[in-house]
Parts: sequence; C-alpha cells; structure tokens
Amino acid sequence: MIKIKNRLLITVFLFTALSCVSQKKVASNVTEKSSALKIPFKMPEIQIPTFKKDTLNIIDFGAVPNTEALCTKAINDAISKCSESGGGVVLIPAGLWTTGPIKMKSNVNLHTQNGAFVSFTSDLKQYKLIESYFEGSKVIRCESPIMGINLENIAITGEGIFDGNGAKWRPVKIGKMTAGQWDELVKSGGVLSKDGKIWYPSKGAYLGNEEKDKLPKKQTVENMEPYKEALRPVMVNFVNCKKLLLDGVTFQNSPAWNVNPLMCEHLTLRNLTIRNPWYSQNGDGLDLESCRIGSVTNCRFDVGDDAICIKSGKDKEGRDRGKPTELFVITDCVVYHAHGGFTIGSEMSGGVKNIYAKNLTFNGTDCGLRFKSVRGRGGVVENIWMEDIRMNNIPTDAINFNLYYFGKSLTEDKETGEVAVAKEPVSEETPAFKNMYFKNIYVNGASQAMKIMGIPEMPVEGIVFENMIIRSDVGIQMNYTSKIEFKGLDLRLDKPGIAVSFSNSQNVNIEGFKSTGENQMFWVGGTATKDITLNSEGRKMIWDKDVKVLEAVKNEVKIN
Repeated sequence: MIKIKNRLLITVFLFTALSCVSQKKVASNVTEKSSALKIPFKMPEIQIPTFKKDTLNIIDFGAVPNTEALCTKAINDAISKCSESGGGVVLIPAGLWTTGPIKMKSNVNLHTQNGAFVSFTSDLKQYKLIESYFEGSKVIRCESPIMGINLENIAITGEGIFDGNGAKWRPVKIGKMTAGQWDELVKSGGVLSKDGKIWYPSKGAYLGNEEKDKLPKKQTVENMEPYKEALRPVMVNFVNCKKLLLDGVTFQNSPAWNVNPLMCEHLTLRNLTIRNPWYSQNGDGLDLESCRIGSVTNCRFDVGDDAICIKSGKDKEGRDRGKPTELFVITDCVVYHAHGGFTIGSEMSGGVKNIYAKNLTFNGTDCGLRFKSVRGRGGVVENIWMEDIRMNNIPTDAINFNLYYFGKSLTEDKETGEVAVAKEPVSEETPAFKNMYFKNIYVNGASQAMKIMGIPEMPVEGIVFENMIIRSDVGIQMNYTSKIEFKGLDLRLDKPGIAVSFSNSQNVNIEGFKSTGENQMFWVGGTATKDITLNSEGRKMIWDKDVKVLEAVKNEVKIN
C-alpha cells in the first residue's frame, strides 16, 4: 500500500513538473512565433496563465469513471478546492466521465489526460436557467456545460475530449438529411414542426421555437422554465475573464455555439480540435466576441456553421457595450466543413479592428472568407489583414462581403450581377467595412471567386487584393465599393462568363490581371461609377469585346 502511494506521489510530481515546464515552453514558443511574424499593427504581449504545481485528482473527490454516475460534484469540488488553496491543476484521468455543468474558478488548470472522454449529461434538468448571452444579446439561457464568469488565470489543457451531447438539444432541418437519415431521426422520437420540416428533440424544444407568440413578453428565469429545452447554451462560455488558455483538447457536439469567449482579455487558444455535426443548427466553432489581445494557433475545425468567427454584439446592445474585438493573431488553422472558414459578423455592432490572419487552409468549406452585416447593426470593421490563405473545393464564394445579411433579398442582373439599391442616411446604425488587406490567396475550385455587396451610403472601402490565383466557375462581382485595388490577379474560370464585373463603384484599380476561360474580361456599370483603371498583363484589351461599359460612365474607365 505504501509503495502504491509513493508511486502515485511520484507520478503526480512528475506530471506537475512537466506541466510547469510545458507551460513555460508554450509561452516561449508563442512569444518567439509572434515576434517572427510581421504583424502590421502594434501587438501587445499576450499574458499566458501560470499555475502552482499542486495537483488534485477528481477521483479523490468521488468521481467514478466508466459509468453514467454524475461526476458534477466531484469535478466542481476539486476545482473549488484548488482555487481556494491558491490554484494549481485539477486532473481528469483517462476514462469515460459523465457530468453536468463544470464551473471554472480562477487560478485553475483543468487538465485532461489522453483517453479522458468527458460527456455532458443528457438530463437537461441539470442545466439551470440563468441570465446569459447568445448571438450578441442578453437573454435567459441554460447554463453552459463549461462556464466561467469574472475569472483570471484559467486554463483547460491536455488531450481529452469534451462532448456536449448536442443531439439532446438541437433541432434538425429536413434539408440537412438524406431521406433515410430523416426517417430514422423521426422514428427515434421527438416532435415535428407544424410544416413537418424541422425535428425537435423534445416537446419543450418544440414549444420554445414553434410557439414563440406564447412566450412571456418580459422573460424571467421563472416564467421561461417551461421552455428551457429550447434555450440551448453555448458549450464553452467564458465571460469577462482575463488570461485564458485553451490548449490541446477537443470540444465537440455542442448544444449551440461551441467555444464562445465574451468580453475576455489575453486569450491563448492553440492545438484545439473543434467539431460539430455538419447539420448542427447554430453549430459555430469558435466565436470571439468583444474580446481583446489574443492568439488562435494550430487549431482544426469541422463544424455545422461558421468556424472562426469574430463578433462584438448585436445592434443597439452591441453599440452600447462598445467593446470591439481587437488585437488578435490567427495562424496555422485548418477548416473542413463550415458555413464560413473565417467570418466577421454578422453581430459586429461593437466593431472589429486590428486582426491578422495567416496560413489558413479551408478544405470543402461552404464559403472561405466571409464578411457579413446588415443595416441596423452599426459598427466599424477595419484594419484586417489576411495572408497566405489556401482554399480547396469551395461550394459557394471564396470571398464574400454581404451587407444585406438577413435583409431584404436583392434583384441581381443574371449576367452581370449588378444591383440597384436606394441610398439611406448614414447613422450609428450604418455598418462599415474598410481598410482590409488580402495577400497570397490561392483557391483551387469555388463556385464564385468573389462577391462584394456593399450599401450605397457606406460602400465597402479601402480593400487591397495582392497576388491572388483563383480557379472558379464564376468570376468576381462587386457592387457599391470604393478604393479597391488588385495587384496581380490570376483568374481561371471553369465556365464561360464575365471575369470581373462591378457597378456603382469608385476608385478601382486593377493591375497585372490575367484570366483564362472567360468570354468577356470586364463589365462596368452603375451610374455612380467613377475613376476605373483596368490593366491586363500581356494582353491588349479591346473595347466592347474584352471590356464592356455602361455608356453613361464610359469616360470614367481607362484601359491599359
């Protein structure tokens, strides 16, 4: 017995010693890599949490592996004890663990061994209703499986897996499934929507979504209890925390968004795997919301909605909060299935600025680089740098700006993509996207190379595209843009059509342009169009053949 205890003490000592060395090495590597990058803005040094060597094993607090017995109390007791004792490491060993909500505390590193699988219980009674946030707004919501509020110096590390049991929460749309999959899902139980096109896992989930007119106008924790199964939480939720490290673990199968730091500072997210079923409703990967100073490095995403998302609150609430997401470096990440590989918006009312992304790979992602908002949001997105971005097999647009997200659908010219939109007065509700830089963008197959849909009162402005090679079916369409510059664009169309078309745009300069597969190089329209310069590399362009221009603005276009 004494020998066993001694071995255990030696094991714990070695683990904690290695943990401390590893943390120092991580901090050193991050610092060295950041300094090696040519970040185009002044980036503060990211503060990385450090922890005492003390280690508490959840087994010593009554956690039992490989059963369905809840370990909620044991895990949270270990975390509380660790924090109250000055901090350290809480160890989740290898094994299957079932738990309710995990509540993090300051100065605690929740460390998972290889082989640790933490499954959050399907008993939704374990998740209390609380005042929380979702999609940029204050709401009544269920507790998150992992959460922390007003904490400092915290981490979740190791090689374990956290599974949110999202199938017990999420609705599923019929269009996301094959006929056989849908039949099997319906036979499993649950409730169908009135039109039979949405499956809900419970009657409570159905009521909260399909009978919203019956929901209390002034919602409280008490009066929303009958609808709690519809109030899906984000899986990993840190609010107003400082010095946060997430390293090495897998977060998967979330009830709604997967990882959502909100109003946090000094974040280090590295070596993460973030997964959701491709059909998962609101199945975002990472949502950085109103956060500042951080890095996202060497992460893998395969999710049901947007993968790497930058947000800052919604509409007036977000503007009043006034906390932009800023000062982030995002590098060396891979995205598989997702609606957008890298996304800003649509909840960006507090603003987004000084973001640098480099060496990202999107493989089969619905859309590559996605920027979205709508009139009413407000907020300014500016000083965004995207460099060394590779995309393969993109079903929609490689690059997309949509300032009409969830707004009234627009009527586009089928051939040119031109739209005409009435101008509105500029106010605090007017969203702005400006001063963005894209360099070394390589796309091996997309439905469309690029689509920019700005608004007339606030065009998408100050965008530079440098060294782009794009193979796609459809070329580039731009509406309501200003001060757009292309330097070295090689466009290879798999279907004949117009390579580049734009309307109602000003100060557009295209240099070093090459294209193959098109039946027309440029189309220029829109009565507000001014000061356009087109330069094709190694090829003399011919008016009305290679370049077609609306007669009213022909004097505004120069070709070289």
